[in-house]
Formats: sequence, C-alpha cells, structure tokens
Amino acid sequence: MISDELLAQLEAWHEEDEFERIVDAIAEIPEEERDYELVGQLGRAMNNLGRYEEAVGQFLTVAEEGTDDPLWHYRIGLAYYYLDRYEDALREFEAADKLDPGDEDTLEFLESIRQKLAEPSPDEDSADEPVLEPVEEPAASAAAVAAVPVEATDSDPAGFWDDHADGAEQYISDPPTDDLIASVEESLVFKLPASYIDMMKQHNGGIPRNRRFPIGGAESGEAGYITISGIMGIGREKTYSLCGAEGSRHSIENGGYPEFGVAICHCPSESGIVMLDYRPSGNDGEPEVIFVDKAQNYKITKLAPNFEAFIGGLVH
Repeated sequence: MISDELLAQLEAWHEEDEFERIVDAIAEIPEEERDYELVGQLGRAMNNLGRYEEAVGQFLTVAEEGTDDPLWHYRIGLAYYYLDRYEDALREFEAADKLDPGDEDTLEFLESIRQKLAEPSPDEDSADEPVLEPVEEPAASAAAVAAVPVEATDSDPAGFWDDHADGAEQYISDPPTDDLIASVEESLVFKLPASYIDMMKQHNGGIPRNRRFPIGGAESGEAGYITISGIMGIGREKTYSLCGAEGSRHSIENGGYPEFGVAICHCPSESGIVMLDYRPSGNDGEPEVIFVDKAQNYKITKLAPNFEAFIGGLVH
C-alpha cells in the first residue's frame, strides 16, 4: 500500500508539473508491489506527459478495481480522447458522469467527443486539414537555407513587429514590470527565458512581420513551414497574453496539449501551438522550442534549442 509520505511527494510533484519525477519514482517500485492508487498516479503522470498509450496500459491493469471509480473512468477516457479513440472515450466519460454527475470537466469532454463523432471523416474533409511535412526534428540547416529573417534587435524592435496587422491589439500589452513577470511565472509554474523577457520589455507581444518557421529534414531534402498567428506577451489583460483569456493555460487545457511547458504562439485554424518545452531543462532552466501539431495526433517537432534561436529563424 502506498505510504502517506510517498503520496504527499507525488502530489507535490504533480502540482509542480514534475511528471517525469513521478514516473521515475514509481518505476523503481516493482509492478507487483504497486497498488491501485499508485497505478492511478502513474497513469495520470503519463497522461500529462502525452504518453497516452502507456497510460491506457497502466489503467487497464486495474480495470476491475476502477469499475466504480469515476476518476479511473475519467483518466482512461482522457487518454482515449487524445489517442482519437472517441468511441472508447465516450464510453468512459459517460461512465464517469454516471458515477459523479455534473462534473464540469467530464461534461466538457462529453460535449467535445460528441461533436467530434458528428464531424465528417478525414477522407470526407481532408481539404480542410493542415498540411505539414512528417518530420520529427528539423536539421539546423533548414533555417539556414531560408530567407534572411528580420531580427528583433535593440536598435530596431519596430522592424520585427507588424502593429497594423489585424488583431494585433489583442496581443500587445504595456511593457511588463518585474512584479508582473514574477506573478505570471508563478501562475505558469515555469521560469520564462531571459531572451523572451528582454524582448517583451521592448515590445510586449504582438504579430511579427515574419510568421513562418521552416521545418524540414536535411536527410530527405524536403522543406516545409509552420505559420504562427502571433507571439503572446507577458500579462493577463490582453486576450492573447500568457495568462489572458486565450493564453497558455487556456490553450493547453482546452486544446488537449501536453502540460510540460508554456504555449507562446497559436497557429492559424487551431492547427497547433508553439511551446517552450521544459522537459530537458526543468521548470527553471532554458527551454527548447517545439511545435505541437494537433492535426497529427499532437506530434511534437523540435524547432529551436532556445527562444532566441526560434525568433532568429522566423522568415517571411
């Protein structure tokens, strides 16, 4: 049986978004010694890391014990949902709703699932799907062969931004104070990169003139691009600020994106988001920049080793 001390530590790591530490700690415990609660903690952490197939496998090992537990049905339903197994997800969320009627999160998933099941199949609606090259991680040369980007330098920050673009006013905030930066970081549970903070102190969010980032494999010789709608600034008031109505937390929770970082850019047609990925560095380290492709079952593509490199790689 899981000890109170271990359970408290696992919950603390969960609150700190330290999901890998949860998985590592439980992995050290022999499978035959893991009880129902421990398996639930492991599956939840895997869900939060986007490891949905593994999460389903864990939950199924305690399916009999979970029959009357709405949380078990909710967690496995969530994994099925992000695997696009909507029939299975519907069954589990309906069971969760029956056992715990009126839970808002459960009802939101049920509404979303029913909408998705009512949508045309991919074959019928393929023209509306975003097209991306199937690459895992672009070679550094992909950006080098693209057009020379406009840089957001100290001497010419205005050259980077298009303040007259439609919707720019929903991004741009006043320069953030140190107190606001600290408050936003506390809300996000991640330390923002110094290069990002410096940039936002010059021009706090907006729509850049160059909004495409090249993705392509050197081995295949293919090239493609992702397009961003804008870059979220540090704040709470503007719709597209990090803690705004359509900010990072909202995007992650409502879009089903992994919770290992901070969303900084939306993409057109809700095809995906650009995120700061803190898995390699920890919550206080220097994050990498990735693209999470919602249209491709939340496939992750590394864009740049840091925010500064990402900005430097944007092209027209």
